[in-house]
Amino acid sequence: MAELPHLNLVTIGHVDAGKSTLVGRLLYEHGEISEQVIKNLKAEAEKIGKATFEFAFVMDQLKEERERGLTIDVAHKKFKTDKFYFTIIDAPGHRDFVKNMITGTSQADAAVLVVAATDTEVQPQTKEHTFLARTLGVKQLIVAINKMDAVSYQEAKFDESKKRITALLKSVGYKPEEVPFLAISAYKGDNITKKSANMPWYTGLTVMEALNKLQIPPKLTDKPLRIPIQDVYTITGAGTVPVGRVETGILKPNQKVIFMPMKVSGEVKSIEMHHEQIPQAVPGDNIGFNVRGISRQDVRRGDVCGDSAHPPTVAEEFTAQIIVLNHPSVLAPGYTPVFHCHTAQVACTITEIVKKINPATGAVVQEKPDFIKTGDAAIIKVKPTVPMCVEKASEYPPLGRFAIRDMGQTVAAGMIIDLVPKKA
Repeated sequence: MAELPHLNLVTIGHVDAGKSTLVGRLLYEHGEISEQVIKNLKAEAEKIGKATFEFAFVMDQLKEERERGLTIDVAHKKFKTDKFYFTIIDAPGHRDFVKNMITGTSQADAAVLVVAATDTEVQPQTKEHTFLARTLGVKQLIVAINKMDAVSYQEAKFDESKKRITALLKSVGYKPEEVPFLAISAYKGDNITKKSANMPWYTGLTVMEALNKLQIPPKLTDKPLRIPIQDVYTITGAGTVPVGRVETGILKPNQKVIFMPMKVSGEVKSIEMHHEQIPQAVPGDNIGFNVRGISRQDVRRGDVCGDSAHPPTVAEEFTAQIIVLNHPSVLAPGYTPVFHCHTAQVACTITEIVKKINPATGAVVQEKPDFIKTGDAAIIKVKPTVPMCVEKASEYPPLGRFAIRDMGQTVAAGMIIDLVPKKA
């Protein structure tokens, strides 16, 4: 599996835009799923009144399998093109699941934003997901305008959607001219792996072509090791197995590692990816690794593993640049929402609003405002309520970006620009 370069791909967008159907159709057309399986899923979908959901069930059926079976591949499906080896993260569009979407998106190298051509306006989750993808550092984006079959494959409908999404991308800082816009029908299979005869006016790429044009991001192998932990298992005969994605550095067997903020040390016995032992793990790899000298109680989701010689940073406080996405009232010093950073979810107190800035230019609008509200960008000081491992976004991008959640929604997102390490 190591011969093809690996990319993590997340599908994002509103709850009914057809993300799961697109992923299911892609896997089916690519030969990862048999005709028989799709037939069975179709019958099952019709039986429970969910006709047209058979492709979506491909991902959802796997979710059940994943929950039942203990696999290292938590919410992921893998597939290969002739150019890349992809791990697809099917991010939930429903607002209750945004925190899972944040975890998925913060691990992604590229995102496919799925939009329905039937929509007459940009949906709230589409905005939220696009903004989060940008803030969480997903640099490569593909826009798939889906359900073209439902608008009789009209070019005008595609153009309307494209215009709306272009304005959205500009507003969050993506360059629309660098983003491919695809006209597709995931359910009917138009422009997924082969060009569709239903849209002779469309000269763009198929989904498969767009995926093969993605770039491999630089692997931060020259930095010290950082692996945010997603989960910890005890496996009979193997012992304690933390699971996570390598963000920076290289992990090898026999390496001495430390888990922060708990300060627990151990030695790596073996490393697995998709149930296969590998000789080393590099940035981008989703792995399980067996560690001698620690117990399951010593490590939890949100901890960060690093090399014993360069332990991950535990922040006493940090300075961050944020944008308020959606808050019913105002954010003021003393406010303590939950910060989602890599796999950690920690309540943190905003201790000071240093200044309000223009989100597009970064120019200072106001020094030391009393509060900030929806649409404002600001530099703030923050104190975690319990020990939390974070890094500056300029040094370790995946460990320096976060979303702020409260009242069941994402209220803000941002990145860490400076921090004060906790004294040992």
